[in-house]
Amino acid sequence: MLRRLSPNQPDSFEFTPANLEWARAQMTKYPEGRQQSAIIPILWRAQEQEGWLSRPAMEYCADLLDIAYIRALEVATFYFMFQLQPVGSVVHIQICGTTTCMICGAEDLIRTCREKIAPNAHELSPDGRFSWEEVECLGACTNAPMVQIGKDFYEDLTVEKLSALIDAFADGDVPMPGPQNGRFSCEPLAGLTSLTERKGGSEHNASVAEALRLGDTIKRIDGTEVPILTKWQDGANHQTPPDEDTPEAQAKAEAASDSAGEKGADEAAKADENKVPDLLEDEATKADGESAGGKGADSPAKADKAATPDQGVAKEAKADTDTDTDTDSATNNGAVKAPAADQTKAPDQSDGTTEGTQPQGLDAARDGKADDLKMIKGVGPKLETLLNSLGFWHFDQIGAWTADELAWVDSNLEGFHGRASRDEWVTQAKQLAEGKDTEFSRRAEKDGLYD
Repeated sequence: MLRRLSPNQPDSFEFTPANLEWARAQMTKYPEGRQQSAIIPILWRAQEQEGWLSRPAMEYCADLLDIAYIRALEVATFYFMFQLQPVGSVVHIQICGTTTCMICGAEDLIRTCREKIAPNAHELSPDGRFSWEEVECLGACTNAPMVQIGKDFYEDLTVEKLSALIDAFADGDVPMPGPQNGRFSCEPLAGLTSLTERKGGSEHNASVAEALRLGDTIKRIDGTEVPILTKWQDGANHQTPPDEDTPEAQAKAEAASDSAGEKGADEAAKADENKVPDLLEDEATKADGESAGGKGADSPAKADKAATPDQGVAKEAKADTDTDTDTDSATNNGAVKAPAADQTKAPDQSDGTTEGTQPQGLDAARDGKADDLKMIKGVGPKLETLLNSLGFWHFDQIGAWTADELAWVDSNLEGFHGRASRDEWVTQAKQLAEGKDTEFSRRAEKDGLYD
């Protein structure tokens, strides 16, 4: 299936405050440095808010997770649950067209959608309220033919039943999802031959009962309908707030009323946190991870990191390296990196922003020939640039890091905290420095990973 972005795109996208809080909470499910694993739920939330997934929405989500735009695009274009063009404002019908449904009448359902909605898939109805498409197997083969509308399945359909569903949605109703022929679940059409007593005597199967309870089959989500605090958030950083009537809550309220200045500061901080990243940043620059301007000043996560002394060290060290390599390479080759004026002071460890001891770096690669650090598993172009800016150009440098120095590097890999330890950079670098291959370096050279 060919999936391309719509030629018509909105100028911008941003989460509602509630959805932004929800998205940030999703990111806490993953270890530090692995927040990009939240890409699917965060893209899905963007689609729930907007109705479809626009390019600005993808880029916004990528900025939020600090990943290249192409990574978000790869996910969005792979899964057909993501809509890459505007859909009907009320209903978008996904018709399963795979073998079982096709045999049982999916083509008749497609013809019904062509007649009642629009002649072509992904085309909006004249009033803009409906659209449809054919999709691959949705996994309800026993109840074929079936469609997915919004969040729910409508199964055991006929032309007449689908037509009635479309009419009901047009009238503002949300019909009961699930089997449309009176079947409880996916039992044989002729009736049960065993386990004939339904446990609990429920009128609906669990899926239908939950859909009826939530009532959000086709509802757009702006974040206010779903509780933000959930069980997996409980912990040191996400405590469930006490009930308003408890003494703890009252004490907190009194303390807040006596701290107007602090409250103002908190509100200002919250406003900064919800600030929308710059969506006009050049995509190629973002992919290389070298944008010193565009995103760095606008992304809340990176704004916090910009305040740490370590990032300043990295940026100024890179500037020094670029200058010295051009003007005085003969003097600096192999020399220990000389810190800039504001780098003479070791990073302050008292506030917990960094750990360990900074290893000594070089001002430039020896003889102007740097090792290809990308041969170390876990080091891509972005991290190689960062390592060079910190003065690390050769395998033997990395292979010589002590545990204390490795801890410092781990805490200063912006956006990749802990990766050096997880991927065992020191062990790999020692082998490469001795002229030996690693499993990753052999594969990288064979596949031409970084050619």
